[in-house]
Amino acid sequence: MELKILGPVSAELDGRAVALDGGKQRTALAALLLARGKVVSDERLTLLLWGWDPPATSRNQLYTYMSRLRTRLGAGLGLERHGPGYRMDIRDARFDWDVFRELADSGRDALGAGRHAEAERLLHDALALWRGPALTDVTPHLAEAEVPRMEEARLSALENHAEAALALGRHTDMVPALTRQVTLHPVRERLRGQLMTALHRCGRQADALTVYEKGRRALAEDLGIDPGPELRALHQEILTGTQPPARAPERDRATPARVGEEHPEPQHTEPVPAPPGAEVPGGGWQGLVPAMLPAAPGDFTGRAAEARDVLAALRGHQDAVVTGAPGTGKSALALWAAERCRADFPGGQLYADLRTAEGGARAPGEVLGWFLRALGTAPDRLPATQEERVQLYRTLLARSRPVLIVLDNAADDAQVRALLPGGGGSRTLVTGVRSHLASLEGTRLVGLGPMEPAEAGALLAAVAGPERLAGAPGAAARIAELCDRLPLALRIAAARLAAHPHWPAARLAERLAPEDRRLGELRIGSLDVRAGLRTALSQLDRATRPAFAVLARAGLSALTAGDAAALLGTGPEEAEELLERLADARLLEAWSVDGDARLSYRFMPLVGLFAREQCADPVLAPAPA
Repeated sequence: MELKILGPVSAELDGRAVALDGGKQRTALAALLLARGKVVSDERLTLLLWGWDPPATSRNQLYTYMSRLRTRLGAGLGLERHGPGYRMDIRDARFDWDVFRELADSGRDALGAGRHAEAERLLHDALALWRGPALTDVTPHLAEAEVPRMEEARLSALENHAEAALALGRHTDMVPALTRQVTLHPVRERLRGQLMTALHRCGRQADALTVYEKGRRALAEDLGIDPGPELRALHQEILTGTQPPARAPERDRATPARVGEEHPEPQHTEPVPAPPGAEVPGGGWQGLVPAMLPAAPGDFTGRAAEARDVLAALRGHQDAVVTGAPGTGKSALALWAAERCRADFPGGQLYADLRTAEGGARAPGEVLGWFLRALGTAPDRLPATQEERVQLYRTLLARSRPVLIVLDNAADDAQVRALLPGGGGSRTLVTGVRSHLASLEGTRLVGLGPMEPAEAGALLAAVAGPERLAGAPGAAARIAELCDRLPLALRIAAARLAAHPHWPAARLAERLAPEDRRLGELRIGSLDVRAGLRTALSQLDRATRPAFAVLARAGLSALTAGDAAALLGTGPEEAEELLERLADARLLEAWSVDGDARLSYRFMPLVGLFAREQCADPVLAPAPA
């Protein structure tokens, strides 16, 4: 089976077109294909098909579209209902977007290694898959969400192809195609530089200088900036006649100019200043490679399955989101995985803690300023608005070798979206508490909970030293359970053992046992279990925070919506919504029994201790009855 979205959305089975029933059915098919085997929720599909104002019958219509798709596509594709959504397993079908990305990535790698003929062939084949603008017959809601990154990937491949062709001496062939592309994308500096190079190598120095001057005016009028350092350097080389000579042309392929001419141009473009660290027509990389990652924990232990999932996602051209309650080791896992991926991201690593020292959410514009400076933008060249910074950031990344971006302690998906690269080989690794992060499209979600008992014991031994626990397995197991088997609490407990070599493990277990002092014991240096929970509590709205203390004071081992309604004096629906807000903040744990639709909730022991402490806080304490 052939599945195509690089042009009109279509499917072919045994060489014959599969009948599809219009734009919404094509939109549903394209959305499932772009999800790469992940579940697409009913809510997400409804938004992509109808926008924010769906008809009352949208649920039934969605079911009909999916049922017809399943019938039309046959048994060769696995389209199935999965929880509150749908997922598609394309199995051995050929999906043109996947084929394009594989060819484009291989071509980019060959170009970086100096294998220009191989790069030109691979990139030519990648671009030939485009039959027009991507997703031409889907709803505008899906097009707005997906086309910009797809078009950016196409333009990056086109630029890489032009660079390979120029390196092979095909400057004469490239002039018509590059002239057209520069006309369509006047502020894309890499294309303009390639056209200047081709013209100069054809003996047309005056035309090359005219192309530069037009670009300088376009950048000044449209963006208020000057040409980047690479374009300025190329201009100087052409002026002084010091540009390296072209190699003799090779003509063992079709004329490269046709690649740029035969595919219509979508309207989405982004300004592309030339970044440090980007590949340039003369070859090589300029500027320092950013390396902003903090040190990964040298004694990182456990989480083997979760670590494999994160590494598989990042190395498989997919972003990853690590979520979990405070203290579950999200940051440690992210930094450990990022360290293992250094070789996969030769463009460097960007890192930002998205939580301020006061526990609030850091503004994306501030983080973009950090990242742009790390990518070589001079402080006086930073755009003033966040939107302009986003554009510059994404286009710098599109020009560079693959970069890994680690966004730690994200508050929600809105904070993250401005910091995502727009396309290319760069990947993002996000950590956070909130389940809202699951709405980031195309990501692999990795959830963390308490460690397994064996993992918890191994972490204690790794930090405290195996000899401290070798003779006291019972005490070590007790410490682990008193720490809820949470990595942060375990690390603090083990660090306290290491700091007090005269304490036997049983002594620490005794100190942790009393509930009224346990949280006080789980603090050393800057590590503090209570502080992490306090941050999570501070992010709740004013109505939810007092309810947190009321529910904790009740001391119930399990809570239902009915229990909460009785305790809070509200209706069951309002109580359930409040319980869900606390579960979303990971201050409650939710579960159901044997598929029962009714959920139960409970406090994990350390969270329960913290919650009961809040009853003494005059701001949070429940009012007297």
